[in-house]
Amino acid sequence: MPCTTILVGRGATYDGSTFAARNEDSGSGQFTAKKFIVVTPEEQPRHYQSVISKVEIDLPDNPMRYTAVPNALNNEGIWGEAGVNEANVSMTATETITSNERVLGADPLVKGGIGEEDLVTIVLPYIHSAREGVERLGMLHERYGTYEMNGIGIQDVNEVWWFETIGGHHWIAKRVPDNAYVVMPNQQGISSLDLTDAFGDQKDNMCSKDLREFIEKNHLDLTMDEEKDETDFDVRAAFGSHADSDHTYNTPRAWFMLRYLNPNTYKWDGPDAEFTPDDDDLPWSLVPEHKITVEDVKYVLSAHYQGTPFDPYGHYGDPSRRGEFRPIGINRNNFVSLVQLRPYMPKEIMAVQWLAFGSNVFNAFVPFYANVETTPQYLSGTGATVTTDNFYWANRLIGALADAHWSMCGSHIERYQNAVQTKGHQLIHEADAAFAEGKAGADVHAFLAAANETIADMARENTDDLLDKVLYEASCEMRNKFSRSDA
Repeated sequence: MPCTTILVGRGATYDGSTFAARNEDSGSGQFTAKKFIVVTPEEQPRHYQSVISKVEIDLPDNPMRYTAVPNALNNEGIWGEAGVNEANVSMTATETITSNERVLGADPLVKGGIGEEDLVTIVLPYIHSAREGVERLGMLHERYGTYEMNGIGIQDVNEVWWFETIGGHHWIAKRVPDNAYVVMPNQQGISSLDLTDAFGDQKDNMCSKDLREFIEKNHLDLTMDEEKDETDFDVRAAFGSHADSDHTYNTPRAWFMLRYLNPNTYKWDGPDAEFTPDDDDLPWSLVPEHKITVEDVKYVLSAHYQGTPFDPYGHYGDPSRRGEFRPIGINRNNFVSLVQLRPYMPKEIMAVQWLAFGSNVFNAFVPFYANVETTPQYLSGTGATVTTDNFYWANRLIGALADAHWSMCGSHIERYQNAVQTKGHQLIHEADAAFAEGKAGADVHAFLAAANETIADMARENTDDLLDKVLYEASCEMRNKFSRSDA
């Protein structure tokens, strides 16, 4: 899917958690309804068949329970997308990425292979660490192949890894530095790989077992001979794309996120900028200038180039530049998920999954405990019918109404986001404290499910209120408005 990802190591977050966050976006002209559910071991298939590719896979008989954000309608398969299993391991899949003709000619994509539709279902229930997730994902790609290029984030409480497919069967993976963050638009992103480490200790780098031979046989290393260094292999030159479309669709998104989190590290604007929106050498990871919060993640994954000439809602600068680049917060965002694994909390309440549905410019992050057996109906009950009884559809309606009336609705949106996210933190703090006091009793899952219901009720109350305000503003601006004083 045309998505955007940010991953943050534990030393770069405000509370020592690991973060893995991603928008799932539909293709142009499409809008995919989503729901938030729990898949129990009893519901997990033992024999899996993909709807798109028809690939069939026998799955292990010992799946764990996990959360997921699948399509509300199953006509195109599951598309589990983002979740946390009961071992507090998280996965977000996938970021559709790009490659080049040399790679795809040497290792063609596999029509009957695995892809985004399948990956959460066939990986997440079976892994007990992020590294184990990389290993299982790599094994499946080598065995079945893939019909598309993808990037996948996998995290546990200690590590975050980024996995990229290379052609039909090959792959690379790199650990996010503990003190850094990674941003990923829809293109091959890892800038360099330490092949010595990948074929040795695998401390920070992993890859498919024949990658060295694949590179050599197909002349993929474009580094000049005198500069070759196996510990710093140039991945982007070898495996990446270099298309003009990247400079309007992909690199500007990475530029904005890096610019926001490291505003003083480099010069980002003006004729003497060190990095510009169309640069191909933007850093894959950076140490941020301040520790990153949940709100920082939500801001960058909702971005529409605020404070730049490229903001489609802007009112200053050259009008021809507004909307020049593909926004991160776009009309066809399906949802955004951030998994926060909190090392200072007991394992039972360690995992919090923050969610928002619809276009991110207009929605708000809501936190939910992941160690549950059910999710609130307000999020799990999404169907084909548009209704304000559902979080996804309510947010879709708000976005569609508010977009054309941004100047009137922007303040309402900002107050809604602040209120929901503030109250979300408060309710999590209260539930954490109640758990510490022993109020969960014998049934932790039920206790956390009840806390999630309280949070969902809060989100619904605020969302309904926002919809009322946005509807009023949009109604006042209808083109057929007329009053007696207009006569």
